[in-house]
Amino acid sequence: MNLRQTIEEIVEKHLPDASHFVVDIQIVEKGPKKSLHILIDADQGITIETCALVSRAVGDEIEAKELMDSAYVMEVSSPGVDFPLSSRRQYQKNIGRTLKITRDNGETLEGKLSEVDQRGIQLLVTKKVKGKKAVEEAIFLPFDQIRKSIVVVSFK
Repeated sequence: MNLRQTIEEIVEKHLPDASHFVVDIQIVEKGPKKSLHILIDADQGITIETCALVSRAVGDEIEAKELMDSAYVMEVSSPGVDFPLSSRRQYQKNIGRTLKITRDNGETLEGKLSEVDQRGIQLLVTKKVKGKKAVEEAIFLPFDQIRKSIVVVSFK
């Protein structure tokens, strides 16, 4: 098992409950110090207090097990609104929100996320036809055809 997987197991062990989950773990080596970036989320949103508790518990266990061979900086946070969705659970959490999807073929779609299943997502895309009323079309996108998807923030 590599260091990233070991740290992911430690993080999962220290999450408050089953509604919380790991989004991403990155170990970045820049110069003499390593940076450990841990992104966590929850079905109902995450608090800074949860990030702090997880950070302390994970840091203590990493130190106790001497997993990092040199000085490091650790950051535990939630993914920002501009962070691409990467798991089915994140898509599930964002049903009803507008997503901007880039497909593997480079095509970009924007629409409201309406469904998520094991295979992919359903997006309601508004199609405008010249001289006619706009029509909403449901498009199914398999996960393996999605290169990137982000939540579109509206300030209306």
